[in-house]
Amino acid sequence: MAITTTWSVGGMTHKDSDGGVFLVRWSLIANDGTYTANSGGKLQCVADPSASDYIAYADLTEADVLGWVYSSLIVDDETAAEAKSRTEALWTAKVQGQIDRAAVNSTGVPW
Repeated sequence: MAITTTWSVGGMTHKDSDGGVFLVRWSLIANDGTYTANSGGKLQCVADPSASDYIAYADLTEADVLGWVYSSLIVDDETAAEAKSRTEALWTAKVQGQIDRAAVNSTGVPW
């Protein structure tokens, strides 16, 4: 079975006064139906309601917020898309490692 990755936002904390998000809880799950590897974290944000790209809490989509998460994972001169792909590859490899180990190990008794 193919290994799939699923990103999600588990919750956000925002200011009631202006809708500015200042904390995002996110997760990434890699799964092949049998084996799973997951990661997650908290992303601290600085909301600036006067910025041209500001999105108030009520208008956010999960895709908007995951875009922030991908950007926070950038290393060196990567793009957000490259950071996302690199992170998915890392966790996909962890699941593949579980699959590979299971394929060369058996349990039971010889009789």
